[in-house]
Amino acid sequence: MTERPFRLLLICALFWLAGCTTGSPSAGSAPAVQTPAAAVDTVTPVPTRPPTVPPPTETPAPAATRPSTATPTRPAASRTPAPAEPAVVPTAVFVPPAGYIDPDNFPADLNPFTGLPLPANRRNQRPLAVKISNYPPLVRPQWGLNSADLVFEHLAEGGVTRLTALFYGQEAERVGSIRSGRLIDLEIPRMVDAAFAYSGSVGPIRLRFRESPFYSRIISPDFGHGGFERIPEEGRAFEHTLFTNTYTLHFLLEQRGENRPPSLRRQMAFSREAPAGGTPARQIEIRYEGTNIYWGYQPDGTYHRWTDGQLHLDAADEKPLSASNIAVLSAHHQETTIVEDTGGHFSIEIQIWGEGPASIFRDGQRFEGRWQRLDPDDMLTLVDLQGNPLPLRPGRTYFQLVPLGFDRLLVEP
Repeated sequence: MTERPFRLLLICALFWLAGCTTGSPSAGSAPAVQTPAAAVDTVTPVPTRPPTVPPPTETPAPAATRPSTATPTRPAASRTPAPAEPAVVPTAVFVPPAGYIDPDNFPADLNPFTGLPLPANRRNQRPLAVKISNYPPLVRPQWGLNSADLVFEHLAEGGVTRLTALFYGQEAERVGSIRSGRLIDLEIPRMVDAAFAYSGSVGPIRLRFRESPFYSRIISPDFGHGGFERIPEEGRAFEHTLFTNTYTLHFLLEQRGENRPPSLRRQMAFSREAPAGGTPARQIEIRYEGTNIYWGYQPDGTYHRWTDGQLHLDAADEKPLSASNIAVLSAHHQETTIVEDTGGHFSIEIQIWGEGPASIFRDGQRFEGRWQRLDPDDMLTLVDLQGNPLPLRPGRTYFQLVPLGFDRLLVEP
């Protein structure tokens, strides 16, 4: 054999042997597995739910999610977008309790804020949100609170509280005393499509009211409006003697062409019977830093209120303040750089958008859930821990707003 053919045969043999050794692995040897790159999850995961109140331990939203300075205008981009999906996910079929009023098919003849029959002459009027003082104690008893459908109680400065009362189902001959607006009042009138009556505000907040989408239905001396009356009373300082009434406020709205029925993006659920899953709760105490609130359950199915150790009355009917529902809502409280008073207290921005923990008290029971407000024009709505509607008892509701991490809610069976 010549040298050239021999070299060709040798090269072919080497290629054949290489193919045999680089094919499939030999018996008994583990194949080399390449770890794939982590997949990008495009679905927002449902966050783990923290314990509910008391005490809520949800991590507060960072201060940067919304401006906390005295900048007068609030650009749309400053609001942290609501999540596309709520943090609660239904895990069970919802069984409505007896007398359930479906918020997605709410009867036109019922009051959307109480679930009670709405008089025909009230259906074409605008709801009224009115700012009412709760401090010092000499401002009590206030006028008109037992005619309100909803009352929002929130921290002002120095640990004391202030009220925003919503009137729709009933008129009130006198309401007050009227006090100055706060940052939270950029949220409440908008969510319930209401007019807003208040007595004054510091410059940066006044500018925000002017820039608000409901400025055309604000009634306030801040903007040179009438509709208020000074009614002096022995023992009350001058700043606590300003009052109004619902008839005058509706007349002023009528003159502006703003006295229209509310257009609600979302509505609350109600039921005659309490839902399942409650725990006994006949005594509720909310220890704000500068104001102590106590609610005691009554045989008629309502709660009566004591404030700072005294039975809290309505001066209009001399009866205790009462509510069918007490809703304790935890939300992030952000101290801003806006100075509210001569004492140097800063205004608090209570961030009632997105969602947060809620404890609902009705029929002598406590129910745990979440409050939700995923759009600025949405009403606060309530869901249980499975994401199903958490219905209120028909009647008046007090929303007690507390900071995240609040540990001074005491409940007794």
